[in-house]
Amino acid sequence: MNPLMSPGVLLKVVKCYLFDVDRIWKYSEEKMNRYRDRAFLRILKRAMTIPMYQDKYRNVDLKQIKGLEDIEKLPVVTKDDFREAFPDKLLPKGAKRENYRVMSTSGSTGKPVSIFVEPVFMYYTLLYFTRALKEYGLSWRKSKIALIVDISPGSGEDLFFNRDAVPSVRRVFSLDNIRVYHVGDDPKKIMEDLNKFRPEMIGGYPDILKILAILKEKGMGENVNPKYIASSGAILDGYTRKYMEEVFNARVFETYGATECTPMAIECKKGNMHLQSDIVHMEFWNGKGEHASPGELAEIIITSLVPGGTPVIRYDGVSDLLVLSDKECDCGMHSPVIDRIEGRKVDSIVLPDGTFIPPLAITGIPYQVLQECNSKIIEQFQIVQEDYDRIDILVVLRYDNEKEKEKVFSRLKEEFSKNLKGASVNIKEVKEIKMNRREGLATPPPVVISKVKKD
Repeated sequence: MNPLMSPGVLLKVVKCYLFDVDRIWKYSEEKMNRYRDRAFLRILKRAMTIPMYQDKYRNVDLKQIKGLEDIEKLPVVTKDDFREAFPDKLLPKGAKRENYRVMSTSGSTGKPVSIFVEPVFMYYTLLYFTRALKEYGLSWRKSKIALIVDISPGSGEDLFFNRDAVPSVRRVFSLDNIRVYHVGDDPKKIMEDLNKFRPEMIGGYPDILKILAILKEKGMGENVNPKYIASSGAILDGYTRKYMEEVFNARVFETYGATECTPMAIECKKGNMHLQSDIVHMEFWNGKGEHASPGELAEIIITSLVPGGTPVIRYDGVSDLLVLSDKECDCGMHSPVIDRIEGRKVDSIVLPDGTFIPPLAITGIPYQVLQECNSKIIEQFQIVQEDYDRIDILVVLRYDNEKEKEKVFSRLKEEFSKNLKGASVNIKEVKEIKMNRREGLATPPPVVISKVKKD
């Protein structure tokens, strides 16, 4: 049965579409805060049916938690908490596994995390993303939209766009106005198809969007003239933004999110990144155990206020550095403004023949190999391009098992070599991959480092 046709799910989706999507514009600050408290308490109640949270909160007096103002009385949840609890401790006891989907992070920090989600969660997420379309006068039913996402097996976007949410919606609405491409597809072939499709908006990771801009500048895609470019999934630097705006003669805007909770922020027409405060509660910490002030570089801890699946409460695994602003924006969104988003900076790989490989086209390979080999031996990895024809894959092992290591390393070399044609790929075991430090804060090292020039 189409999950969207389940009466309970359908009712929730219709309500969200009619009333909740516009909440960020319609609610006053006071009304929004009341809503956020209610949403948080519902999520917390759900969490207490989950074994991992039962263990985590064993020594917490939950009667003292009256709303978000009390959230810091709860302990922080880490990526390792989710990894160690998956799968058995992330669902209520007696829950039917077939009613849930497994959603995994892309591995952009080298260490994927998996959680469970219900169909309704996927629909909510898609609907909340339509806020970005609405902000720029676009329609999910009528505007021609092209999305370039990571639909490698097991990824969150594969779940949304390939296997469940969007395919279910297509059974009700045609959605011929929306085309989805895999970030690992040949950029030239994507450009050729876009030239026929003529989208009004192109959305995707900044790396692949920049590659398309380079192709456009070289003469491809005569009919690829979108009004808007939506960047998400990685840091968009000022140079790349300006370059894409000039090449496409389009307005570039950003959305910000993570697999565990998205969208967390949307850039408005006036150029300000608005926290979607009815979807996520975000704490800003300065690395000294203190709340960060506006303008101060901060680590974040997030709590998803969207129901459906494994609760995400006080989670520190997003690993980005953000700067909160005290700016007030009169665009109409009633939510705090983020000054800028930093961290997790990744580079494209450039092969000897000049082909650009977006990072997210290859960062899923280790996870796929581990799944194939039924192994958990890899703790972390980093891809380092030393030269156009030489790429090192640095691997930190979780445990010692020479036979398993040889099998996994052999498959890694095969898969990376297949995707990085013309380059010599070396798999190297290392003891650790050092964290970056900036203004006293540690941020994950980029999972992809390219040391070559990109002309």
